[in-house]
Amino acid sequence: MASIVLKRTQQKVGDTRFVFGLWKVTKSTCADTRGYRLLDGAGDYGNEKEAGEGVRRAIADGLLWNTFHAHDHVKQIAKMQLGLWGIDYFDLFLIHFPIALKYVDPSHRYPPEWFGDDGKVYTQNTPMHETWSAMEELVDGKLTKNIGLSNCQGSLILDCSPVLQVELHPYLTQEALVKLCKTFSIAVTAYSSFGPQSYVELGVDKGAPSLLKHNVTSAVAKTHGKTEAQVLLRWATQRGIAVIPKSNDLGRLSANLDCNSFDLSASELAALSALNINLRVRAH
Repeated sequence: MASIVLKRTQQKVGDTRFVFGLWKVTKSTCADTRGYRLLDGAGDYGNEKEAGEGVRRAIADGLLWNTFHAHDHVKQIAKMQLGLWGIDYFDLFLIHFPIALKYVDPSHRYPPEWFGDDGKVYTQNTPMHETWSAMEELVDGKLTKNIGLSNCQGSLILDCSPVLQVELHPYLTQEALVKLCKTFSIAVTAYSSFGPQSYVELGVDKGAPSLLKHNVTSAVAKTHGKTEAQVLLRWATQRGIAVIPKSNDLGRLSANLDCNSFDLSASELAALSALNINLRVRAH
């Protein structure tokens, strides 16, 4: 039996909100996660079926994985993912990366992941405009209400997207990109709000000190009687940026949702932004 029933709402995609990130969320806890109305999933996360058991009537975010960029594969995989989630449409469907990998038939392997059967990476020549055209057809076919991009920069987002999802935290403030998006009314969603924290066990954190233990973050947290995680999330949401926190711990999930109960001062926002070292943990 589903543990979550999330009501569909009439909120606009650009509204500042919390999204629950499903990357690295265990299959055993997906269906028991409570309190979030939007979920950020992807075909490659390997937990769509389990998450769908706890959603069914949810507003769900989907991401088009890199192996399904060809026109004829976009609708195929969108329908398959909707079936895994057990819902009729996505609220938002994104192109995960501006990279087209060689197609992997889901009957052969799903999730397809980054690598071929021999452990090597294979790309294919599928231009972004072909993928985007197929994405627009998903809207026409009522398979998704909105479409957008993830992990894209500069002029590409102006050609395609009203929604952009990128890595963004005090070590990577991306101020020019955020300013560009605001100028053109492009909604921004930040992932990896805690910086390198999620990548330590993957060995790609590049040795950067944890933002959750940084003296600047800790000092601000102490001033407001909040956790470092809440401060990092508020640094983004107070600037009109949506966030995608994730955790398998119920207490941390609740604390993350409570991060909008206080405001950071202008000097505190500036101090956190001053930590920027252009550290892009998720290389792409």
